[in-house]
Amino acid sequence: MKKPVVALVGRPNVGKSTIFNRMIGKRIAIIEDTPGVTRDRIYGNVEFKQYQFHLIDTGGIDLEKEKFNDEIKIQAEIAITESDVVIFVVDGKEGITSNDRVVRDMLIKSDKKVIVAINKIDSKEAKDNVYDFYELGFENYIEISGEQNIGIYDLLTQVTENFCKIEEEKYDDSIIKFSIIGRPNVGKSSLVNAILNEERAIVSDIAGTTRDSVDTPFTYHGEKFVVIDTAGMRKKGKVYERIEKYSLIRSLRAIDRSDVCVIVINAEEGIIEHDKHIAGYAIEAGRAIVLVVNKWDKVDDKEEEMKKFTTLIRSEFAFLSFAPIVFLSALTKKRIHTLLPQVIKVYENSKREVKTSVLNDVIGEAYSLNLPPSYRGKRLKIYFSNQSSMQPPTFNIQVNSKGLIHFSYKRYLENKIREAFDFEGTPIVLQFKNKGEQEL
Repeated sequence: MKKPVVALVGRPNVGKSTIFNRMIGKRIAIIEDTPGVTRDRIYGNVEFKQYQFHLIDTGGIDLEKEKFNDEIKIQAEIAITESDVVIFVVDGKEGITSNDRVVRDMLIKSDKKVIVAINKIDSKEAKDNVYDFYELGFENYIEISGEQNIGIYDLLTQVTENFCKIEEEKYDDSIIKFSIIGRPNVGKSSLVNAILNEERAIVSDIAGTTRDSVDTPFTYHGEKFVVIDTAGMRKKGKVYERIEKYSLIRSLRAIDRSDVCVIVINAEEGIIEHDKHIAGYAIEAGRAIVLVVNKWDKVDDKEEEMKKFTTLIRSEFAFLSFAPIVFLSALTKKRIHTLLPQVIKVYENSKREVKTSVLNDVIGEAYSLNLPPSYRGKRLKIYFSNQSSMQPPTFNIQVNSKGLIHFSYKRYLENKIREAFDFEGTPIVLQFKNKGEQEL
């Protein structure tokens, strides 16, 4: 089932971020316990009853050198283009403003479902202003307080009432689905063309020429694949070309539908923070990952530069130490043959199963070689381990007390598992449970 996209839209300081955190269910600013990733969080996954959807806080999109009205117009345009439902947040305490009407004028013309969320309803002023907002002309209104968690359940109910009708194209489980993701103008569409050995996608030197994500089935050495080209920007709406974070909206949907994420980096420009942001979402989704350094034909002294770039990647992407790196040129097709074997390998590793007896031997030996430090007279004990799922490989470890787990010891156990089994290219998940605790 395809995850719908919901956007929070509205002028600044109406409480979008507070509502975002309420709907996500926790305060999110960075990826916890993930070295090398620090970023503002404006995208999240919401689970409500039997529904799931992507949530975008458009207030987190930074636009330098933009006038106030231009900024909120761009936020609204992104929401209209990419969302299935738009939550139009207004400040009940302050009342309706001319800038609310700016947003209204854009949303009213769309075919998207719009819900007007009148925020800060816990204040006396908001109760007096509620009916003024009905002049905005929408069908759906709801009174909420993000700060006090009032009306959030009813808001989620309205948001999800028609989501069961949304479906995506389904592929056979035997087909490897991989997405080409990365920031604009790193050569994603050129890479797809090189893989397919034909001009099936739009290719241009101008960032933002691919109109939408494109699925292309193909066969390689008897193996069936679907490559998902996320591209980045729509040709219309050139404002998008000034907002790199926008490309994450497309990437989220593609990541969700993929078995493997091929993250493309531009060799000419090097690594920037946005590359890490995209990689962070792929890890959170538990997808197998291959890092591709594209435009390698533009680099002199390739052998020496490859060593330097590998060192740089391992430093900048410390949280992706398990991912293989492929150097290639989509334009000249040099080294293009090295990519798909890596995609196959990391896909197979993500589905690897470890026998329970062998896993317990590895964990037991690791524990004996390096006992965890005691805390307040108590020491962590490990009783039993087993693999509970794949894609990503997930391991349950029964202990005497989860509170005694230190992140450094968790990382130590993960490293020992990786030393014993080939999990190159795939994140692995360790879930610690108190003895007797039921699996969810």
